[in-house]
Parts: sequence; structure tokens; C-alpha cells
Amino acid sequence: MPLGHDDEERVTTGSQVVLTVNGARAGTGGVQAEPQRTLGNTNVSVGNPWLFFGVTYAITWSFLLFAIVAGVNFQTVEGVVVQLLGLVGPSAAGVGFVYLVYDERGRADFWHRITQARRIGRRWFLVILLLPVVVTVAAGLADTLLGGPGAVWGDAVQAFAGDPLAILPALFFASLPPLLEELGWRGYALDRLQMNRSAVTASLLLGVVWAGWHLPLFFIEGSFQREAIGFATPGFWLFMIGIVALSVAFTWVYNHTSRSILGIILLHGWVNFTAETIEVADLFYYGHWVLLAVILTAVWGAETLTNADEVPRPPVGPDVDRGRN
Repeated sequence: MPLGHDDEERVTTGSQVVLTVNGARAGTGGVQAEPQRTLGNTNVSVGNPWLFFGVTYAITWSFLLFAIVAGVNFQTVEGVVVQLLGLVGPSAAGVGFVYLVYDERGRADFWHRITQARRIGRRWFLVILLLPVVVTVAAGLADTLLGGPGAVWGDAVQAFAGDPLAILPALFFASLPPLLEELGWRGYALDRLQMNRSAVTASLLLGVVWAGWHLPLFFIEGSFQREAIGFATPGFWLFMIGIVALSVAFTWVYNHTSRSILGIILLHGWVNFTAETIEVADLFYYGHWVLLAVILTAVWGAETLTNADEVPRPPVGPDVDRGRN
């Protein structure tokens, strides 16, 4: 499937052929931008990714800040409910903005990217399956060579023989969070950022936003971030940097799989499950994701993270703007 194949189409109007490129029409009078939907009386396009980020933060942080103020513990039933309501922020905003910004073709494309497994292909299914395992094992070997314990089975795996239910938290992190996040992060925001930025720049920006989105979790009792990492600790900074590096790896897979949201949900879930079941010292684990991001950029190039000249883009629609946002 050619990358960027939807960027250009020919529209026949009478005897004149008009070339439409990314929402702009080139005819005898030059290039004329289609009207863009804006926010109220401002010049801010509704397709601006920073508007999406603001809405996403507002949804998620409203629930997480409530949890902090109310002293909710994530290990309780009420805490799980609040956590799930907070996690739904990116995907809820993502679906909403898809329907605000794109026409019918763009909306159909969004759902196809979730349901069409053929976009991924067998080779990239294998990449998704192996990538988190290879990074984790390599990190464990590096730790061992430097005198550390290397990779060890996580608590859930060790407790599984005596209590099969101990694996449930790992299964939770491998399923619901990726689904509740990726319809927004990669499903909507990455496309918008890549419209006028290189793949690596878009990945880094999204990674920083994605990392910052987790901040309230470090202050909620019973959350992994508070109990296992802690705020402003060395582990905290490694966690935040690691998320940014993961964003580059995710874009690499996304751009090679015809913008498959399903592929990224699977990759995100498998990364979570691997991290829950195979434990490696944070310095080596997150350090290897950073190393991978550097290698991917060096080999595939910062512009697209693929062999193509342009990144794959969503179908042309009247509200797909190309302006700097």
C-alpha cells in the first residue's frame, strides 16, 4: 500500500481538471485553501493538535485530581472506576475530534485503522511481537554484564502458580489502557502533528505530552507511579524519558503499517505486559528504549521513519489543514 496515497486526487469540474492536494485546490487561479473550521471567532483551527491535547488533559486530569483531593485509593473498586474514567480521556477526545475535523472519508478511515488487521501485515505483526521482548532481554543482558541481577520474572508471574488471579493486573495493563489511550494519541494526534513536522519531531512532541499526561498518577495512593516509582525520583525521570523514546518506536511501527491504530494498540499492550512480567532495572530498561529510538532515527531517517519520502496521511477532507499548528 503506497504511503501518502490519499494526499492527491483529481476532481473534474466541467472541462477543467482541478488537482486537490491535502485540502488545497490548484486550478488556473493557483492554489486556494479550502475553508477551515475554526474555534469560535478565533483563527484557531479545530484540527490544531494542541486543542486536542487540552481537551484530553481536561478530561483525564479532572478525574485524577478528584482522586487526589478525595483521597481515592486505586486499589479499591471506586479507585478502579475513577482510573478508568481518567484513562478514557485520550480516546474520547480522539473520537470527538475525528468527527469534528474530518469528512466521511476521514471518519471511515479512522474506524478501518482500528478494525483492519491486514494493514499490519505478517512481518509487522512479528515486529510487534518481538520488539518489546528483544528490548527487555537486551536490557537484562546489559545489566547482567555490569554485575546486576539482569532480567527476572515479575511478581505476577512468581505468584501465578499459587494464585492464578495474580496475573490479572498485568492483563489489565496490557488491554484496557492501550485501547483507552491510542484512539487519541496515535489514532488522531500523531496524524495532525506529522502534517507539518518530521516524524521524529512529531513523535518527540507527542511523547512529551503523553509523559506529562501521567503526572497526577504520581500523587494517587495505590497507583503504580506512586507506589513503584515516586515523584521526582531517578525512576521518575527515567519513566518520563522512556515514554518519549517509546513514542518514536510507536511512530516507526505506525508509519510502516498504513497508520494502523490496531497495530499500536497491540504494541502498547504487549509493551505493558512484557514490562509487568519481566522486570529489569529502570536504567537499563528505559535506556534501551532510548537507544532503540536513536537507532531507528539513524537507520530510517528523522523525516518519515520509513523509506518513503513522505509520511502516510489521512484522506483529504475540507477540514484537513496544512498550516503550522
